[in-house]
This record gives sequence, structure tokens and C-alpha cells, in this order.
Amino acid sequence: MQHQRAPKPQNGTRRGHFQRRVIRARVGLAMRRAMNFGPLGDVERVMQGEGLSLAPIATSDASLAIGGVSVIATATLGDVTEGRLAALVVPGGAPDAEAERRMGELMAAARARKLPVLAFGEGVVQAARAFDIDPGSLAEHPGVVFTGAETLPIRDEDQLGVAAAAIS
Repeated sequence: MQHQRAPKPQNGTRRGHFQRRVIRARVGLAMRRAMNFGPLGDVERVMQGEGLSLAPIATSDASLAIGGVSVIATATLGDVTEGRLAALVVPGGAPDAEAERRMGELMAAARARKLPVLAFGEGVVQAARAFDIDPGSLAEHPGVVFTGAETLPIRDEDQLGVAAAAIS
């Protein structure tokens, strides 16, 4: 008796697992202690669903562990300055003087390269300052995309998906 292969499910899963889309762009993820995306939760899932690969960038010399898992940086400030990333993602997180300085450098480099910066939680205020924008009215949004020319609020996963789909 010959074994036949089961047909591939049509809903994007295979054997109950999420199947990622083809990666079309690599974006930097500024890693920080107590990193979070506020009410938007798991933004990585949404971004991966839109074909973005998140490359962690260290913002301090200390190693970063999330949920007991050590995260190793796969990108650097040089990847931003030399154009090897399509955007920068800045999550909220615990304040740390050294990390804040490095975050400022990352955002300044992204702004100089005209890369979109997707900021979440406390990262919205930091990014607004880096883009010379008054953070007052933006701080109420769970996320904001800074493009240099404009700011686009992100209120839910659908808007995040639209913003992620626009990154190339």
C-alpha cells in the first residue's frame, strides 16, 4: 500500500501551525528591558503576517531575557545607517539612561535614512521627540508610525497591518 500525502490546508496553516508569509523586508526591533507593545499585544505576529522579519537590535550591553529566553541581537546601528533595514520598531519599555541614549541614536539614524519608525507605548513619546514633534497629542495612541513627513496613529491590529504592509 502506497502512502499518500494529505492535501495542504487552505487556511494558511500546516498541521496546526502558523505558516509565515515570504519575507519581503527586514525591520529592526530596538530591544529594551520590560519591552511591551501596550494594548496591541503581539505585534510581531501581525508584522510577520505582512512579510516583515524583525531583527533585534541591542540597546544596552546587558543581555536581554524575555520569558526566560535570551534574545541575541541580529542587527546593529550600522544596519540602520547603511540601509539594510526597511524600518525601525520601537516598543515601550523600562527607562534606562544608556538604552535611552542608544534608542535616540537608532531613531536619529532611521530619520536620516527616511525610514519609518513604528513606536509603541512609551516609545511613542521618545520617537516624537526624535522627530521634533510635540508628543502631547500622540501619547494617547497605542502606536504611531513616524515617517518624517507625517505621523499615522495605530489604534488596533488592522491599522498595524496596513502600516506593516506599506513597508518595503
